[in-house]
Amino acid sequence: MKNKFYRGGDISVELSHVDKVFWPEEHITKGDIIEYYDKIYPYIIPYLKDRPESLRRNPNGILDRGFFQKNVKEIVPDWAKTIVLYSESAAKDIEYFICNDKASLLYLVNLGCIELNPWNSRISTIDNPDYCILDLDPSEKNTFDDIVKVALAVRRIADVAGIPSFCKTSGATGIHIYIPLGAMYTYEECRAFALLLAKTVVKELPELTTIERSLKKRPPDKIYIDYLQNKKGQTLASAYSVRPRPHATVSTPLEWNEVKTGLRPEQFTIKNIFKRLDKNGDLFAGVLDKGIDLKRALQSLETT
Repeated sequence: MKNKFYRGGDISVELSHVDKVFWPEEHITKGDIIEYYDKIYPYIIPYLKDRPESLRRNPNGILDRGFFQKNVKEIVPDWAKTIVLYSESAAKDIEYFICNDKASLLYLVNLGCIELNPWNSRISTIDNPDYCILDLDPSEKNTFDDIVKVALAVRRIADVAGIPSFCKTSGATGIHIYIPLGAMYTYEECRAFALLLAKTVVKELPELTTIERSLKKRPPDKIYIDYLQNKKGQTLASAYSVRPRPHATVSTPLEWNEVKTGLRPEQFTIKNIFKRLDKNGDLFAGVLDKGIDLKRALQSLETT
């Protein structure tokens, strides 16, 4: 396959080096990933639209560590949509890419963005996330079945408190659990809620879970419930994002009845995701629905 162009209206995106091998073992090329995102576009765009992007670029494929890039001021074409936001951590303005159409998506993929990492909030409500996230992150000695056990505990506690929850594989080693907020609360309120939920899970599973962020202090057999993802500017791989990992895994929304012993993230790849979507549709759409009553949810958790 030679270099080619994507044309959307007046916009033309050159797709370069499409024959470059990104996954040597599976012989998956850059062109294959471009074709994946071209096809997955209707499903992934609701989770990207109007959100600043933190670019994770692997232009030489998955064997290259790649790099993160937030400021796109020097690399974007004139037609690209961007937003300038002040970064407290960097103490400067940063120009972020906004991915609102297929041309923008394929432009990012052509830069080597195998993975897409949008903010939790949209530019119209930049200080108010659309959802709260718990990222279940295994330590050195945990199995994925351990992750499943913790995910089910989160769900049980949320159900008792009357809180809707949605989950997806990270596409790597963990599970992401989302709770819709409808952009009605600040990041600070969201993070306080996530901390209380995480503490409630740790209280139920003290032998398996922790909220200790430091790897040096964390026991090697405990799953870290990362509630700190609920911070302005923090990002996770989007639903339907490919991950730069063996087998070209996809961060895949799940039905809760699929979260059981034997579940493995490598079950879901660019090779089978579309058959699944044809059968189930988008299982994650509820995360963008009307948000929960946070005050009532906090009261319910405090009595759980």
